[in-house]
Amino acid sequence: MTSEPHPDSAESRPAAPAYSGPDAAVREPVFNLPAIVTAFIALCVAIHLLRSYVLTQEQDFWVVLQFAFIPIRYSGEYALDPYAFMGPWTYSLLHGGLGHLAVNMIWLAAFGSPLANRIGVIRFILFWLVTSLAAVGLHYMLHSTEAVPLVGASGAISGMMGAAARFGFRIDRSAGKAAFDGPVRSIMAVFRSRAVVTFLLVWFAVNLVMGLGFGGSEGGGEIAWEAHIGGFLAGFLLIRLFDPRSG
Repeated sequence: MTSEPHPDSAESRPAAPAYSGPDAAVREPVFNLPAIVTAFIALCVAIHLLRSYVLTQEQDFWVVLQFAFIPIRYSGEYALDPYAFMGPWTYSLLHGGLGHLAVNMIWLAAFGSPLANRIGVIRFILFWLVTSLAAVGLHYMLHSTEAVPLVGASGAISGMMGAAARFGFRIDRSAGKAAFDGPVRSIMAVFRSRAVVTFLLVWFAVNLVMGLGFGGSEGGGEIAWEAHIGGFLAGFLLIRLFDPRSG
């Protein structure tokens, strides 16, 4: 997630929204994506193209103001309008630039495809909603008085990465499509896997580096590492609730 380098700002000061970008991949052929993953990618791309090539700067500012997640909006200083109730989810469909969009869509294809093939369309949508909300929840706890708009799908994508860790990154391709395989591992079993622990350490280290101020481009958006971690933890801890084989 990042703070998009937007020329305008939210309520109190010029600010850039916050990007997210996950950090590991499961290979998935681009033409073998589940329909729901393709739909999310198409929606994010269409929204970005509309903002970039159709809307005026003023109209785009309005879109960011209404549909990004702006923490200070929820801190009691402003009346909550209907758009405010959508912001904790709609922010995940907005992106701060073409590079931000491209990176997130690659990770969405990589991690979203085996997850969607495992849990199905409805559960995948619910998973997206829950992990997106968890991402902004942790971000809000640490930045409740800030006016920087948060945008990007990587809170939800980080949740998919958390879910992948609970499957030990095992993939079954026997049905002609990649899906996470086997039962959801217990947390203790996850920490007994050297490969998964290595992934977790690297993932959290990368986000720690982001939190120390490295990783954002000069004049660009700030990396919203807290949203990454919030989404990741939600996916890691709650995946059993979404997995039909764990019922």
